Amino acid sequence: MTHVPPVIDGLRASRLQLPPGPWRTVLEALCARFPAIDRAQWLDRMARGRVLDAGGHAITLESAFRAGAEIHYYREVEDEPRIPFAETVLFADEHIVVADKPHFLPVTPAGGFVTETLLARLLRHFGNPDLVPLHRIDRATAGLVLFSANPHSRTHYQALFRERRIDKQYQALAPALLGTAFPLTCRSRLERGEPFFRMREVEGTPNAETRIDVIERGNGTWRYALAPVTGKKHQLRVHMAALGAPIANDLIYPLLRTEMEDYSRPLKLLAKSLAFDDPVSGIERRFESRFSL
Repeated sequence: MTHVPPVIDGLRASRLQLPPGPWRTVLEALCARFPAIDRAQWLDRMARGRVLDAGGHAITLESAFRAGAEIHYYREVEDEPRIPFAETVLFADEHIVVADKPHFLPVTPAGGFVTETLLARLLRHFGNPDLVPLHRIDRATAGLVLFSANPHSRTHYQALFRERRIDKQYQALAPALLGTAFPLTCRSRLERGEPFFRMREVEGTPNAETRIDVIERGNGTWRYALAPVTGKKHQLRVHMAALGAPIANDLIYPLLRTEMEDYSRPLKLLAKSLAFDDPVSGIERRFESRFSL
């Protein structure tokens, strides 16, 4: 039976099945599989018990290589930046956790962020290794994220999203769209574009749908209500840009810069509310973000 590695510093172990190869030791195989991580780093992780076999035993310098062996290791990023903004837990019971995420904090590990993620922070806070996000919002976006805390009830909450029985409402600040009739619905087909982190609209059957209305008409900048019917990557940002009203401080649509480290200029997009009938308790749930744009 495979050992389930513990959560360390809010981080779950990654799993790797060793491929066939000419290596004598697991260390040699890991160095070949991850050339960006040098031998000294692997040795340091091994010395700290951060590389384990399927039985939970520490891998050492001399651990013999075997094709197909299962290895568990903990990702680390050297000099990972601290995100200087705090999340808030709005609700938690035995089945779900609702967190209010600040701008700039990733939901899950990606790229240069491993421990500085919403998931890692919540794992450290609750000590519950079963926490899993039921949906994602961009690192640049603030607002509500729903987590499953119990694998036995998880499928019931996943069905809320799959069957579109959850109401997600966003707010955004963007240029005025004078002469446009609201409310309106944007439908288009989104696929990966260039560079790899961008999405683009293409010809074909729509796979992304957003309902848009105006909450407040300011002097040149309006506050919009955005309701995503589907959940494609960057959907709201792409649809607003396609209308000629890119969300304020968006660096990707249109492409201006790729970094998001100017903390004084967050993307003006907020996952404002979540509403659903709880599939386990039957209680009508509604949550509102405490952040504002």
